[in-house]
Amino acid sequence: MNYTLNQLNIFYKIAQNQSITKAAEELHLTQPAVSIQLKNFQDQFSIPLTEVVGRKLYVTDFGKEIAAAAEQILHQVQAIDYKTHAFEGHIAGRLTISTVSTAKYVMPYFLTGFMDANPGVDLVMDVTNKAKVIRSLEENAVDFAMVSVLPDHLKINRVELMQNKLFLVGGTSRVGPKNRSATRILKEDPLIFRESGSATRNAMESFLASKSIQNSKKLKLTSNEALKQALIAGLGYSIMPLIGLKNELKNKDLEIIPMRGLPLITHWNLIWQKSKKLSPTALAFLEYLADHKNEIIKQRFDWFENYN
Repeated sequence: MNYTLNQLNIFYKIAQNQSITKAAEELHLTQPAVSIQLKNFQDQFSIPLTEVVGRKLYVTDFGKEIAAAAEQILHQVQAIDYKTHAFEGHIAGRLTISTVSTAKYVMPYFLTGFMDANPGVDLVMDVTNKAKVIRSLEENAVDFAMVSVLPDHLKINRVELMQNKLFLVGGTSRVGPKNRSATRILKEDPLIFRESGSATRNAMESFLASKSIQNSKKLKLTSNEALKQALIAGLGYSIMPLIGLKNELKNKDLEIIPMRGLPLITHWNLIWQKSKKLSPTALAFLEYLADHKNEIIKQRFDWFENYN
């Protein structure tokens, strides 16, 4: 047999995703290129690795055994790369972080310098909803998580990175009576919320309750980007984090509506379980944050820190 590491990796991704198309997307390859490599890999075995039933691809029992072996081989190859970097005196290994969706506007800036200084580090960052972020911590699937609201059922360590400010926001194209108060807007206009369980939604609901504001015109969207586009289109108003609005405010697509009690202020926290045995790579990242956090905030987020 004469298969390559590339073929092993491609087949492993196909088995993981149960799809050539999804494997191609994950590998940043074309679908025909992945199909050709799968055929070349299959040609070296007399037993089918996959089968197609009703236009859906399935991995055979034999294919699952080969995929499991491929995973082990690929991990060993990765370990060799890490050990090589380590013997050369470089930090090497995998750094895994799960972040809530709005943290995608923050976390990359705290990673760039560290990744540039340590090319032997592989970064895996999953941007998802709060429930999945917390689950990844509970299952010990990641080194760190990035959240604005700390989970009260877990014993955690944390590094507080920076403030998270939430304002009442609307689209400048929305037409309505002039000079209305923010309270009237919140009572009379459609309000756009994030999905249930979102820290942003919880903050918005708590604020409305504290002001005894009720509004039956509610829309729910499951991503910050979708919410922004809905605001720009004039579908309603929302209380949301300032951090992802820089360009829209600059271009005057969105506007901040002043209101007493706003902004709501929480903090972005990098957290990990106290029982977690951090890898040398994860410890090196914490050391990097301790040395550079304030500098990064000043360089990258000065506009945000001074916005009131």
